[in-house]
Amino acid sequence: MGNEVPKRRDGRCTGTDRAVTPVTGKLFEIAIVVLFVAALSAVLYGGVVPEYRTATAVEIEDRTLAAASNAIEASVPASGTGRTTVRRSTGETRVDLPGTIRGRPYRIRAVTDAIRLEHPHPSVGGRLVPALPPRVTEVEGEWRSGGTLLVRARLSDGEVTLELVTR
Repeated sequence: MGNEVPKRRDGRCTGTDRAVTPVTGKLFEIAIVVLFVAALSAVLYGGVVPEYRTATAVEIEDRTLAAASNAIEASVPASGTGRTTVRRSTGETRVDLPGTIRGRPYRIRAVTDAIRLEHPHPSVGGRLVPALPPRVTEVEGEWRSGGTLLVRARLSDGEVTLELVTR
């Protein structure tokens, strides 16, 4: 009988059980915060963040294609110099492009009269036609992201062939 909590006539406990109230309140507050953070994370990672990543990847894809086209255009040797490229020793021009787009590797291929960026994500990819002089007869090969990207220029009878190479 000595360990029983004294109760009032209406059945409620007296002042000796009030230590439980602050702990219970804090637990409810923590539970509400955890539920709020979980709901916010689900909303962000379920819709907003992937859409933002895709929009950013499309921007990077555009810039990457433009940089690749500029590098190809700059690698064409000046007419009448007899040299095959800007860098005399190797006959190659190095190209700096991002290693990944949207966290995934990609490749740039030479197709008919353009270059095409191919990416595993269906929303990322494009095509661009470099502005090349008529003496450039062909652009061939492909670049795979993550490697050393080069443009090799071959000069033969006044005509230039450009090759995209990954080392």
